[in-house]
Amino acid sequence: MTIDERIEKIITVLDEKKAEEIEVFNLDNIDYIAKRVVIANSLGGRHTIALYDHLKNELKPQGEEFLGVDESNEWVVADLGDIFIHIMTPEYRQKYSLEDLLTDLQKPKA
Repeated sequence: MTIDERIEKIITVLDEKKAEEIEVFNLDNIDYIAKRVVIANSLGGRHTIALYDHLKNELKPQGEEFLGVDESNEWVVADLGDIFIHIMTPEYRQKYSLEDLLTDLQKPKA
């Protein structure tokens, strides 16, 4: 399965379970620890953990390996090796502005 097919499965699971504002950053040509980063909003604390549980339950049987996870009610980050998945409450997403960092990384260096 290609990385893009894997990303599509991740997006599908998140979307079906009511995640919001799902974004994918392609970092193939960037010196970063992952090739793709997925960011999604949860509806709140319990939903954050539930979304992560749904991802594990859907993707592990398909051969996806979760190498690490850091979780709280506000934010979960899952490391799939070449893909990072960030699920967070809207407040945390706004506070940490991860999109800004990833967008800046994608800009050509002057």
